[in-house]
Amino acid sequence: MEHLKVAAQLLQEGSIVAFPTETVYGLGADARNTTAVEAVFAAKGRPSDNPLIVHIADRKQLDAFTEQVNDLSNKLMDTFWPGPLTLILPLKEQTLSEKVTAGLDTVGVRMPDHPVALKLIAAADCPIAAPSANRSGRPSPTTASHVQEDLMGRIAGIVDGGPTGVGVESTVVQAHHDGTVTILRPGGITAEQLGEVAAKVQLDPGLAIDSGSAASIPAPRSPGMKYTHYAPKGELCVVQGSPNAVSAYVNGALEEAAQRGERTAVLAFSEHLHLYRADAVYSLGSLDRLAEGAHRLYAALRSCDEIGASVLYAEACPRNGLGDAIMNRLLKAAGHRIIHIAE
Repeated sequence: MEHLKVAAQLLQEGSIVAFPTETVYGLGADARNTTAVEAVFAAKGRPSDNPLIVHIADRKQLDAFTEQVNDLSNKLMDTFWPGPLTLILPLKEQTLSEKVTAGLDTVGVRMPDHPVALKLIAAADCPIAAPSANRSGRPSPTTASHVQEDLMGRIAGIVDGGPTGVGVESTVVQAHHDGTVTILRPGGITAEQLGEVAAKVQLDPGLAIDSGSAASIPAPRSPGMKYTHYAPKGELCVVQGSPNAVSAYVNGALEEAAQRGERTAVLAFSEHLHLYRADAVYSLGSLDRLAEGAHRLYAALRSCDEIGASVLYAEACPRNGLGDAIMNRLLKAAGHRIIHIAE
């Protein structure tokens, strides 16, 4: 507990500290302190129009900085908090730093389902603005060592809580008065789960905008809507089609890359690992258990960097359940490069 007291004091003093959640490691700052929040953007190299999610440990904290929370939002909190669900809520004026919300009149809020995160937030006694604790654009960190790799020397400290559980960030939603939930970012809570609470679940049109058109989103309401994220250092391409057709295409491309002297890697599901011939083949787990893919994705992308892979291919997966979040992150990491292979 002593290390949590130290970390909480650092946050109260305006420093920035990385800490574990059930999704990925976050980089926390007092959401009311503009200087501290600016330090988060500087440490990450994050664009200033990309809003931050505020983390709380108790729903009573909402009273200080939100207003007019509708019934559906409250039902979603009842069902999914603590957990990997972020709600876009109306912001009470002059309560949080404008840097947190990128000047919007709404704020994304969640209550993480991790004992260390909850104890830290409670000890700091303030709302904590916390994006993922990585350099902007890099794969998100799922271990403390990933945070060290990206941010050592840029932040005041890291609370090491071991590997994270879910592995992809929270689902970000906006709940409307008519009973509709709009997904702004797929994540750890699936559309199917949301549909058990909401009358209707829909995807925000911004999710369909490719990286070349992202500049047309002037004020993204959620992190992950506008910029390329999660990218390895090499060039990644997602390939979709039947296993035999995909592996035939990928192996041909890998052979050409090898002849050019490039190092290659493949991210594939366990059912198909034997089909690929690359310098390294990383398993995303079974297609029957997509939670494994969510858990392993970012570590696999970082492993590709560790071996110096310059040419990377990843199998697409079905978009049911957590597959929607996996595909969202893969396409962001690939800069929306996707090849559809016909039979």
